[in-house]
Amino acid sequence: MNTPGTTFATKPTRVRYLIILLLFIVTSISYADRSTLSIAGPSLSKDLYLDPVAMGYLLSSFAIAYVIAQIPGGVLIDRFGSRVIYIWALVLWSLFTLVQGFAGVFTGIAAFVVLFAMRFIVGLASAPAFPANARIVANWFPSSERGTATAIFNAAQYFSLVAFAPLMGWLVHQFRWPSVFVVMGAFGLVAAVIFARFVRSPVDHPMINKGEFDYIEQGGALVRIEDKTASGNAAFTFANIKVVLSSRMLLGVYLGQYCINVLTYFFVTWFPIYLVQQRHMSILQAGFMTALPAICGFVGGVLGGVISDLLLKWTGSVTFARKAPLLVGMLLATTIIVCNYVDTQILVISFMALAFFGKGLASLGWAVVSDTSPKELIGVTGGIFNMIGNMAGIVTPIAIGYIVALTGSFDGALIFVALHCLLTIFAFFVIVGKIERLELHPAAVTLGVGK
Repeated sequence: MNTPGTTFATKPTRVRYLIILLLFIVTSISYADRSTLSIAGPSLSKDLYLDPVAMGYLLSSFAIAYVIAQIPGGVLIDRFGSRVIYIWALVLWSLFTLVQGFAGVFTGIAAFVVLFAMRFIVGLASAPAFPANARIVANWFPSSERGTATAIFNAAQYFSLVAFAPLMGWLVHQFRWPSVFVVMGAFGLVAAVIFARFVRSPVDHPMINKGEFDYIEQGGALVRIEDKTASGNAAFTFANIKVVLSSRMLLGVYLGQYCINVLTYFFVTWFPIYLVQQRHMSILQAGFMTALPAICGFVGGVLGGVISDLLLKWTGSVTFARKAPLLVGMLLATTIIVCNYVDTQILVISFMALAFFGKGLASLGWAVVSDTSPKELIGVTGGIFNMIGNMAGIVTPIAIGYIVALTGSFDGALIFVALHCLLTIFAFFVIVGKIERLELHPAAVTLGVGK
């Protein structure tokens, strides 16, 4: 183990900023990989003879696997540590994103089965990413910076579309849809090498000094959380999971995340298709127009974290600091329904941008998980949170697929999304109550799995 600060004794380093930058980049790639099918979808579905219902199931295949693997992924993180699991996950999901580019050798049912299977594997491999993000933030950031740090990696979901949606649209336009999968898979493999080089625990990171180490530790960072995993200690028991799932506070947080993700999955699955089919844009236009609401979502996401941390500093109330931006954000997000009543493309994109700014402002769920999870179970609790939240990724694409198939319009889909924005407010303000860390009873905490 390295001793922080042996070479730099004065000014504290800022290694944690490098860590959050790398989490931001990798999370951006992860979300771009999820949206590859939505960008390639109009062209792919035509070439492979896939109808809207088949596309709905394909768009949900990632989330089905992602949900199934959340708790196992969290257990692996708590057992073996964030870094090792993250590297393997990134390599695997990138490889299977890349090979989707060769699905064009099939058509019809065969193409559906092959694409479903490959996207399913991408979902399995991606499952540990967000629980690992939350654990790494808890490992590196003091409580006073945690909301901002969490908002930064969470805002990557918007930045990914700002950076990659125009690129993917251009790739489809210039080189056809298989190029999207090949290029995005290659990006992920390069990112895995960089991640492996620079992301480590504060305890053994060669770039941190004692000044930064002491600052983050005294501020509440769980700097030695990876030590437990390195020595083979894990806190996973079914009794502990029962404690987590019996907490009204956490159940409210989980429901709220599910509802927020309805908006997320509309955006990363059906939104570009909506622009092409209902708003009559070309796929190249849709790629660039997708980036505009994403920019607003990114700004809202970062701003929500900054505002939340400032409110925490001013009031000392975690509950107020996390809930206030969420309330304002979800009220703004309901304006997505206005798109049913305007005709011009400019107004449609404007209201979509406002809605996704609000969604970004409200996206503090991972900060709340860091604030509330038992410290022995951050990986598993984050896995449950992400599992329930991403059930929306199963329901939303399929539900919208059926709505569009039955009505021939996306109007009902936007109503479906707006109602979930209101349900998010109900979950956090009626069910959650006070936001505080859940403590496991000492007798229930199992730290030595080999005993």
